[in-house]
Amino acid sequence: MNFGVNLFPRDMLKTGEAYRSVARAAEALGYDFLSVSDHVIVPQEQNSPYPYSEDASWAGGGSGFCFEAMTAMTFLVACTERIKVLSSVAVVPQRPVVLTAKILSSMDVLSNGRVLFGVGTGWLREEFDIMETPPFPDRGQVTDEFIEGMKRLWSDDDPRYSGDFVAFSNVLFYPKPLSGRIPIWVGGESNIALRRTVRLGDVWFPGNNNPKWRVDTPERLKVRIDRLHGFAEAEQRDPTSIGLAYVWFYPVSYEPVPGFDTHRRMFSGSPDDIAADVAALREVGVTDTSIGFAARDASQLCDAMQRFSEDVMPLL
Repeated sequence: MNFGVNLFPRDMLKTGEAYRSVARAAEALGYDFLSVSDHVIVPQEQNSPYPYSEDASWAGGGSGFCFEAMTAMTFLVACTERIKVLSSVAVVPQRPVVLTAKILSSMDVLSNGRVLFGVGTGWLREEFDIMETPPFPDRGQVTDEFIEGMKRLWSDDDPRYSGDFVAFSNVLFYPKPLSGRIPIWVGGESNIALRRTVRLGDVWFPGNNNPKWRVDTPERLKVRIDRLHGFAEAEQRDPTSIGLAYVWFYPVSYEPVPGFDTHRRMFSGSPDDIAADVAALREVGVTDTSIGFAARDASQLCDAMQRFSEDVMPLL
């Protein structure tokens, strides 16, 4: 299992020194990637329902502090040598397609191929209004066209695209990503997200705590994986060509915490319990898991990462 660390650019991670220390510690401790969340701006007033909480409220909505994700990712790869960086997940319609493709390809070349592009359509209408994006109701189609356009820019010598929201030609686009592509991790748990993964993605990257599409146990996750594979077969895509990753939003706890309808939620309890959770995820096909830790500052976060690397990782 490859492990990533969720880095939320608020609270304790407000300085370059904090980001640098956490990134280098994660790399030294054997973590495989760092994931960076994405909100360019936080509206003062928010009425949009947050899809990843039981009461539709967003815990991050009270803080206006957030680094721009692509900038933060570039900083992180400059601070490190081996560990990869993941947008978790980028709100695709909020950045111009050609510029985003160039930022990511430049980052990929400068980091020696350490960029993972996690993608989503977004949920916060008020943020879309402030950012003057394409219409919020069209964000699904916009996301699909943006991804298609970026893939052509990354791979084709004469990239061209003509859609309802993206159109370009007469382009010399270099540098290309080192491998001719940047892996696309598609966030979301709905059937639409699954179909987007089949058509455009390399990896499906669901989160555990969407009440509408709950995948907080290996058994529930397996049901959605089977649906994903069914969509793949219907589109004549080999299901085994789709990678499986997973983001666990709750902090790791070494005391058992009740789950939604279980006596213990995953990533809580003893190190043996947590290792068993990881093994169960691996059994259903997950190869990459992004986890988070409760901490008040960067030093405490580094200690928490170290404990997991010493107490849990060896058990796997």
